[in-house]
Amino acid sequence: MILINLLPHREAAKKRRKEAFHINLFLSALAGLLIAALVYWYFQTMIENQQARNEVLRSEIKVLEAQIKEIAGLEGEIAALRARQKAVEDLQSDRNLPVHMLNELVKQLPDGVYITSIKQEGLVVTMQGTAQSNERISEVLRNLSEGTPWFSKPELQEIVAKTVDVTAKEKRRAAAFTLRVNLTRASDAEKNLAAANSSVKAK
Repeated sequence: MILINLLPHREAAKKRRKEAFHINLFLSALAGLLIAALVYWYFQTMIENQQARNEVLRSEIKVLEAQIKEIAGLEGEIAALRARQKAVEDLQSDRNLPVHMLNELVKQLPDGVYITSIKQEGLVVTMQGTAQSNERISEVLRNLSEGTPWFSKPELQEIVAKTVDVTAKEKRRAAAFTLRVNLTRASDAEKNLAAANSSVKAK
């Protein structure tokens, strides 16, 4: 017996394929939305975690900045205390500077040189005097620059030829001079003296 299907099977198959396509399209869209939501959630979680870490870092930075300011304040106080300590030490050592100055002048002035006035302003000393010749003045300058750790940078400011009465009948030519020299603080002079002694011993 031969069976003949007179129903519209092609249209039914086409309809089934169309329905399956719509279902697959819907499921694909749903899967895409789900994946997009998961990706969004993942990145949002990462952003929130990073923001939390950033907040922790900001709080730690604020703490460190406060500590740095405190340290800077302490360093400033320490520097001020050291400056005061050095000022006190300099004042204590400067009390004996006139003694050292006069003692060194006695040692460094050659014969034929006479000091008539000394004026001190801080660490600068201005001296006026008379010398038998210009060579004696040159010797004074050399002695004050090289022969003692208590003086530095001697500078001849003025030299004038003059006549000096040796006796009632005898007169001699002389040179009146004015020179300026820097005094060295006691602590620095002692260091220079120790360095000079050590170099001499090394030789």
